Amino acid sequence: MPEAQILKSKEYETIYILRSDVDADTADKVQGRVAEVVGRDNGKLVKVESWGRRKLAYPVGKQKKGVYIYVKYVGRGGLVQELERNLKLQDTVLKFQTVLTNEEVDVQTVTVDPEEIKFQRLELPAEEEEKESREKALGLVDFGDGPRAPRGERTEDEYADAADVVGDAAGADDAEAPVTAKGGDEEA
Repeated sequence: MPEAQILKSKEYETIYILRSDVDADTADKVQGRVAEVVGRDNGKLVKVESWGRRKLAYPVGKQKKGVYIYVKYVGRGGLVQELERNLKLQDTVLKFQTVLTNEEVDVQTVTVDPEEIKFQRLELPAEEEEKESREKALGLVDFGDGPRAPRGERTEDEYADAADVVGDAAGADDAEAPVTAKGGDEEA
């Protein structure tokens, strides 16, 4: 008889980003859903942190800022796929990313501090909207994020050096180089 395969648990970290205008109740609902999925698939939450509102690297769905939430958990099998599927269903989640941090973890040895898995209720201050002109939004005008350095001007010597190189490559040495036709008769 073949031995029963023992499935080892793995440790994962997931960071998901909520819309910047999310209210505390909606954020609690999303975190409750994450905790429910981890518990339903026999996983363990290890740590939950709210990193607050931060600027995104690039706009996502016309959002320039987002609320970052970090979740560390232990589980096996399709836990990550199920968690990511549930995050995709939430309208307030802009992006998420999961990373495998440890391949083999014994769930019984994992200790969980109740304070670390408690989701702190999001109490973010109202975000002030900065009005952006149409020209700046289109990238036509730069209102200066500081003084711009003028472009360096090229001197005539730099242009002359470039011309000399071109002239040498196609220059007067053509008379000494043999001319052969490719793909045809060389007698011609």
